[in-house]
Amino acid sequence: MKKIYGVFILFAALCLGVTSAFANDEKMVESYAHPTMFGSAEQATVSADASYIVGGKMYRTENQIGISGKDSVMVDSWVKDILATLKNNTDQKVFNPKMPVLRSELAVILAEGLALKDAKSSNYTDICPKYWAKPWIDKATKAKVMIGYPNKTFRPDQPVTKAEVFATIATLIQVPTDRSLVVPEFKGHKMQYIPRWAIAPTKEVLASQLLDSVPDPAKAASAEYLSKEQVAYLVGTLRQQYIYNYQNSASGAKLSKYTPTCISIRLDERLSAKVSNVNDKFTAKTTKAVTLSGKNFPENSTVKGVVTEVQRPGFKNPGYIKVKFTEIVNGDQCLEFPKNISEAQASKIKNPNFVARLFGAPLSAAGRVVGVVGRTGGSMVNVAGNGLENYGDNLSNTFVNTLTLHPGEGLKSFGTSFITLFKGVFDEVKLLASGVFGVVYELGDEIVYLIVPHCSNNSSLNPGEELIIVY
Repeated sequence: MKKIYGVFILFAALCLGVTSAFANDEKMVESYAHPTMFGSAEQATVSADASYIVGGKMYRTENQIGISGKDSVMVDSWVKDILATLKNNTDQKVFNPKMPVLRSELAVILAEGLALKDAKSSNYTDICPKYWAKPWIDKATKAKVMIGYPNKTFRPDQPVTKAEVFATIATLIQVPTDRSLVVPEFKGHKMQYIPRWAIAPTKEVLASQLLDSVPDPAKAASAEYLSKEQVAYLVGTLRQQYIYNYQNSASGAKLSKYTPTCISIRLDERLSAKVSNVNDKFTAKTTKAVTLSGKNFPENSTVKGVVTEVQRPGFKNPGYIKVKFTEIVNGDQCLEFPKNISEAQASKIKNPNFVARLFGAPLSAAGRVVGVVGRTGGSMVNVAGNGLENYGDNLSNTFVNTLTLHPGEGLKSFGTSFITLFKGVFDEVKLLASGVFGVVYELGDEIVYLIVPHCSNNSSLNPGEELIIVY
């Protein structure tokens, strides 16, 4: 009897721990056995760089891009890295990405975005040798993507107007436009603060569709300045669209001053929003030789990575998985994988063969069903325990208030006890319903995966699939 009692106490403690994992400092978040049925969403942070999301609506972290052909497989975007670079290096007391971009920050964004080479020290009277952005300013001015002023100053803390940003971007691209002096609208908004000298470059940037990706399009059209975030997205899209997609196209669009690096890899193992977990490690092999930071990595070099976020698929929700490539290895030669990813594409998509699915599906189905049943039972025990505790407190208050000659308060506590009882029964029924729904859904999902595996391809990477990573 003592052993059974001990097991019960351990089970209750585990259930309480699981439930508390879905709470934050501000409020408790109700957790269901299969959350997608009731539209709830819970997130438990595992580390500063990883999170695990269970069910509910799809909340994707900011500054990430989907792999083309695998829209629910995410990788960190270049924008996130460049904003972090600004935040970690700037001497501003408070870094706000929504504020206008400064000349020093534009130099950083362009130098990193175009992978400009190191340059000798520039001699600007307002740039001291230890100024935080000096290395990037040297690169940008040496490559002539930015210039200083005739009085030998750079004015690093001066905000850059929208027109000046467009003029700078226009020197990097070549997009045919008409010669009229009419500036077209941007997403239905009139483009303001464009002087006559900036009309041509503004039209070129608008025609290139680079501006389509920036946040707050209405503000981008009406404000005199673009924010640090908007400029980062603008240059990030420049990298992605013109560097890879259009540099050899017949559209007339061309890019100068930057040569992209493409890494082709083939996955060694399966990654899926259905079965992968945060911090799972994975490997891939390069399919072509590549040179990174002056080091040559031949074909079949190993690329290592880790899963940083997972959201399980649910009802009308494909889920998603976020991965991070960490390093590339060949024998004793090892190099940290480039962080500044502009784009990732799935060049060859494959499905696990039927035999693999036939053996794998029953095991994952069993695990997922047991998980739903366990969460259902644990949640029901937790709800029952909390409900009985509240019910006892209400009855206690009923007698205490009545016998201390406060019958009105006693009657109120007595009525609250019925509400507590009704709510407890309702929550138990809801949990049971979500559990039954969850079991049926998980079994049905595995059957679909077994018969038509491509339905889950958007949120998975399979062995043998090939990716092209551009940075």
